[in-house]
Amino acid sequence: MTISSSLNAGVAGLSVNASRLAAISDNIANSATYGYKRVEADFHSMVISSGTGTYSAGGVRVTSQRLIDQRGSLVSTANATDLAVRGRGFLPVAAASEVAIGNGQQMLLTTTGSFRTDEQGLLRTESNLVLLGWPALADGSIPPFPRDTSAGLRPVQINVNQFSGDPTTRMNLGVNLPATETASSESGASRELSVEYFGNLGTSESLLIEYEPTIPAAGSSNQWTMTIRDTASPGTVVGQYTLDFDDGRIAGGTLSGVTTLSGGSYDPGTGSLIVNVAGGPIEVNIGRIGASDGITQLSDSFAPVSISKDGSPVGNMTSVEVDANGFVHAFFDTGITRRIFQIPLVDMPNPNGMVALDEQTYLPSTESGTFFLWDAGDGPTGDVVAFAREESATDVAGELTDMIQTQRAYSSNAKVIQTVDEMLQETTNIKR
Repeated sequence: MTISSSLNAGVAGLSVNASRLAAISDNIANSATYGYKRVEADFHSMVISSGTGTYSAGGVRVTSQRLIDQRGSLVSTANATDLAVRGRGFLPVAAASEVAIGNGQQMLLTTTGSFRTDEQGLLRTESNLVLLGWPALADGSIPPFPRDTSAGLRPVQINVNQFSGDPTTRMNLGVNLPATETASSESGASRELSVEYFGNLGTSESLLIEYEPTIPAAGSSNQWTMTIRDTASPGTVVGQYTLDFDDGRIAGGTLSGVTTLSGGSYDPGTGSLIVNVAGGPIEVNIGRIGASDGITQLSDSFAPVSISKDGSPVGNMTSVEVDANGFVHAFFDTGITRRIFQIPLVDMPNPNGMVALDEQTYLPSTESGTFFLWDAGDGPTGDVVAFAREESATDVAGELTDMIQTQRAYSSNAKVIQTVDEMLQETTNIKR
C-alpha cells in the first residue's frame, strides 16, 4: 500500500537524520581535540518501482565517512617533541602496551602528537602512543631499511644520560715563524707549540710541534724543520718535515716547498699532511705553497695566529629536536650534535580508506591501498613540524548550521509520520 511506504520513508528519514546528528555531535564534541578528523554523513535515496500508476516511497539510507585526509591548522607549542605533519603523510606510532612486550608492534598512524620521554626514555604521548622511527648508526647515517613494510621501525628512545665524544680527525695550523731567527747570527733555538686533540675515547691528548731553524754559515736560510710528536705515545715522532719559505717581493713569507722526512706526505694541492697518532690518522693543514693562510715566516715574532680543529671532549646530552626531514638530533653540552633517529612519513593512495581507531590513530587496510614509508619532504609527503600540534578539523560554525538543517529535516519527517497516522485514522473511520 502506497500510504504504508510513506510511513516507512518517514521512519527512515528519522533514522538517518538521527545518525547525522550523532556525527555532528561527535564533531562538535571533538572541536578542541588535537588531530581530530571530522565525520561526514551522506544521504542516499532508494527508489522502488511499483508498476504503472502508483508510486512506492523507497526512503533514504545514510553512510558516514571520516575525512582522514582533511587537515587542521597548526598551532605552536613550547615542547620540542610536539610534532605535526604539514601536508600529506602520517607519523608512525605504536601502542605502548605492545612495545613493552618486545615482540614487535603493530604500526598505527597519526598526524600529530605531544611526545615526551617516559621512564625508559621512549617518546610517548599521554594516551600511551610511542613514536616509531629508524635508528641511526654510530656515525649518524641511516642504513637502508625496507620502505614497504614497518619491520625496520623501532621505538624512538632517548637516553638522556648518554655521553658522547667526537674524536679529532682534522686540524688547521696557522702559525707565524720569526724570519729573523734563520740568520747566521742567531743561536738556532727551537720554538715549541702544543695543540690539543681528542682521542677516540674522548680523552684529551696533544700534538707537540717543534720548529727548529736552519742556521747557515752566512745570510739567512729561510728554512725550518717541523717535528711532530704525540703525547699519547711519548717520545714517538709521528712526522718530520723541512719547511722552506719564499723571500721574494710577491710571495715573501709564504711556503715555497715542503720536504717530507718522515710521516705522511705533504699534498701541495690541499696544503695538508697526514700524521698517524695513537688513535688513528689526523689530517693537518699547514697551508698551500704560496698561500698566506697556513704557516708563514714574517717579522721577528713567533705567533700561533689561527689554530682550529674538529672533535670534542665527552659531553652530556642536553636536548633533543626533530627537523623538517624527520631526523631526530641529540644536542650535547660540548656543542656537538648527533643524529640518532629518522622518523619517516607514511602515505598511501586512499587515506580515507583506513580504519579509524581511538586516540586519533588509523590502521592501513585493503581499502586504503599499499602504504610506503617516505623521507619527510620527499615524494608526495609534506614535512615534519616540531614545536607544533595540529588542531581539530572541525568547523564549529559549519557544524551548528548542519545541526539546524538536521533538526528541521527530523521535524519534517516526524510530521510525515503524524500525517500518515491521521490519514490511517480517517481510513479507519470510513467503516463507521
